[in-house]
Amino acid sequence: MAVLFESFSEWKEFCERKKVALHQPVLDYEVREKERTPEDIKAALTQAFNVMKDAVKTGLNEDMTSRSGMIENGGKKVFKSPINVLSEEFKLLISRALAAKEVNSCMGKVVAAPTAGASGILPGVLVTLQEIHQIDDDKLHEALLISAGIALIMEKKSGIAGAVGGCQAETGTAAAMAAGAITYCLGGNIDMIFNAVAITAQCMLGLICDPVAGLVEVPCVVRNASAAAIANSSAQIALANVSGVIPVDECVDAMGEVGQSMEDRYKETALGGIAATPTAKMISKKVLISDIDIIDSSEE
Repeated sequence: MAVLFESFSEWKEFCERKKVALHQPVLDYEVREKERTPEDIKAALTQAFNVMKDAVKTGLNEDMTSRSGMIENGGKKVFKSPINVLSEEFKLLISRALAAKEVNSCMGKVVAAPTAGASGILPGVLVTLQEIHQIDDDKLHEALLISAGIALIMEKKSGIAGAVGGCQAETGTAAAMAAGAITYCLGGNIDMIFNAVAITAQCMLGLICDPVAGLVEVPCVVRNASAAAIANSSAQIALANVSGVIPVDECVDAMGEVGQSMEDRYKETALGGIAATPTAKMISKKVLISDIDIIDSSEE
């Protein structure tokens, strides 16, 4: 597949030179590479956003207990909590990001945006954004295209998989996608959108991937919620035209450099970080023994 753009600066230069909106070259890329019409792409975006909304709804209304027992209706508990740390809207954001990611952990249907491990961030952010600001679906579809463009460049420059660059590559990219989407939907220009991405990269830099028992559950689910919060704070800063100082391409390059320098135990191997704690090791042993027992009983 051809590359969309080599860098964010190239994307900006193209849009300014051609006098087109930021989402347009991403739409054209999708039409060209997937050989589908704009109408087909719009239908796919509608379907993707519907899956995101359904994941939020499912996570908040159905039992979300994972086979390992580590996930136990966290989104629902936050949603029903009588305590608001900041506001009801902030609680909704956190509960929705948790809920959508818990659907993934419980083998439900999600949108990998950009990965299944980060699948709660965009749903939590976009559903809450649309509800608060009454953003129409067409605007959200354009924001999703911009998010996809952000992910395509970050994939090339720094990677989007935990096994490649740690959790900064997964939840960090998703948070950057969400921050760009928020900034676009609320009227931010290209510089503001890319500044939101840069600030998010700065905030997520260095986050390791350390899943307990090798499952994408702990600490992955709660990181989806914190990443959703960071996406909103980055957009808030960018929309006030406060510069992140370091250009977005340099921030993403730094993320790639940090990912390359990480030891393997911090890249989805479950050998370091939270996954290496005594409690995590006990959980891992319990989960593995349970899996062995299930396999043995099925063979008898």
